[in-house]
Amino acid sequence: MGALSQAEVYRLIREANARGERVVVATVAHTRGPTPQRRGAKMLFFQNGETAGTVGGGCVEAEVWAEAQEVMRTGRPALYTFRLTADEASEEGMVCGGVMEILLDVWDVSRPSEG
Repeated sequence: MGALSQAEVYRLIREANARGERVVVATVAHTRGPTPQRRGAKMLFFQNGETAGTVGGGCVEAEVWAEAQEVMRTGRPALYTFRLTADEASEEGMVCGGVMEILLDVWDVSRPSEG
């Protein structure tokens, strides 16, 4: 699973919304220290369980996937902080050890906007 272009992100969201599916978009909002992805990287989570893109891989994406399921269920966006400690990184075979803040936002054209 690789990085998504902006055009690809919007195309996939548009296709899912046309099918009546909600999409959770995970975006790396901020990083500190060594991390697997840079700010702006995106990963999409679809209601049917499919994903596209990447925000890091391994344990980070497993944690993001779990939080994305909650955001999918509630429809409420949230900002999450994931700490990639040196100990966890070495256990997983990663070279990272930084901190990532990831915004999880819901895209659902069938739902009226709030506000």
